[in-house]
Amino acid sequence: MRVLSVASECVPLVKTGGLADVVGALPAALAEQGVRVTTLLPGYPAVMAAMGGGRALRRVDDLFGGPARLQRGEVAGMDIIAIDAPHLFARTGNPYLSPQGGEWADNGVRFAALGAMASLVATGGIRALNFDVVHAHDWQAGLAPAYLRYAPKRVPSVFTVHNLAFQGKFPLALFPLLGLPAQALAVEGVEYFGTTGFLKAGLWYADRITTVSPTYAAEIRTPEMGMGLDGLLRGRAGAVSGILNGIDEAAWDPTKDKLLPANFSASNPKPRAINKAALQRRLGLDEDPDALLFGFVGRLTWQKGVDLILGSLGTMLGQGAQLAVLGTGEPELEAACRAAAGANPGRVGHEIGYDEALARQIYAGADVVLVPSRFEPCGLAQLCALRYGALPLVAHVGGLSDSVIDANEMALAEGQGTGLHFSPVTREMLEAAVLRMAALWRDKRVFNKLQANALRCDVSWTRSAARYAALYKDVVTHAR
Repeated sequence: MRVLSVASECVPLVKTGGLADVVGALPAALAEQGVRVTTLLPGYPAVMAAMGGGRALRRVDDLFGGPARLQRGEVAGMDIIAIDAPHLFARTGNPYLSPQGGEWADNGVRFAALGAMASLVATGGIRALNFDVVHAHDWQAGLAPAYLRYAPKRVPSVFTVHNLAFQGKFPLALFPLLGLPAQALAVEGVEYFGTTGFLKAGLWYADRITTVSPTYAAEIRTPEMGMGLDGLLRGRAGAVSGILNGIDEAAWDPTKDKLLPANFSASNPKPRAINKAALQRRLGLDEDPDALLFGFVGRLTWQKGVDLILGSLGTMLGQGAQLAVLGTGEPELEAACRAAAGANPGRVGHEIGYDEALARQIYAGADVVLVPSRFEPCGLAQLCALRYGALPLVAHVGGLSDSVIDANEMALAEGQGTGLHFSPVTREMLEAAVLRMAALWRDKRVFNKLQANALRCDVSWTRSAARYAALYKDVVTHAR
């Protein structure tokens, strides 16, 4: 089976979030299921440089205001087609934001071009290239299913929502430029509360809709979590499913990771203590092996619950614990992290920004990784934590609840559990979970068992890739 994956970012070429990790990891996992994936990407400078020019497939004389070429090449073992359109994509830095920090004014046409080229490639616009399914990711590729629906050749589509909060809404004045038929500008189409809705288009026109975890697939069909799209999603409930993300276990391997002070494994976890000590030294924490070390890696935002972590700091420190924070985000939360570290020397350490080596050292050296997100489609932090033997303490939302087994009384009695859940997502409930974790920490036999469970978790793409492969086969058979 041949699948055209359409996305705005992909590891290792360009990344702003977890979308890139998924798009980059799936092709290899799907190859083991007999699925051949070609990935269509905008021709950002980093993409074109990595391809070294590639092989020219087709020229497009006018792609939303300028000429373009479709170039094909192999990067990091992936089959890539890049849209070489300098007037749209030859911009350095963030793929969505200008150097001044605002969205590029022409993002609507830039990512309409991605959807239009997906339809062209998938429906025979490139001789000798045939695809069975198009798999479009997030709002940037949301118009691909719309273009496919009105194309002369029928190719079914799957649309994956990585985060419903980002919807790609543009003025209605954009619609006449898209080249879609007039009938598409309707509630049963791309129109969305008086705007041209890219995410809405994907949800309406795709043959199947997936999200990145089963729980998130259920949550987004509720008014509380549906962000204005719950009615549409309930109406299409039979087409919606959730497939839990994984991580690339070869890229995240504590037995070989060269960014760690010491490597370790499920069968030999003792060297984790070396990583803990190194992490404490790096962040100016007291070098104390008996201190319960909490870690956080991620965006410093309200969504990620960073304010809850800082609000619960007194409870953590009251248990003799320490806190290590790595991230960047909302200025007031960055300032609050600096203030917490300044007020608690040796107990709270932080680094504002992102450092890949430090992130991995937190996963490999912290005893617990905090993920108190108010909503989380899937999340990767808890998967990395499990892989590196840190127990995730997570909010009971989205993919966090699907990927972490709560160490409750019954789970402990059966020798199960890989972390802790808390709900509702409030400071008081997070503090209660911190106290639960501190009690587990004091019982080293139990804590070590939970850590062993975490290290042995299968957080790979194997199961999920099999589900995607089955979904592709089903959509080909039953495309509406």
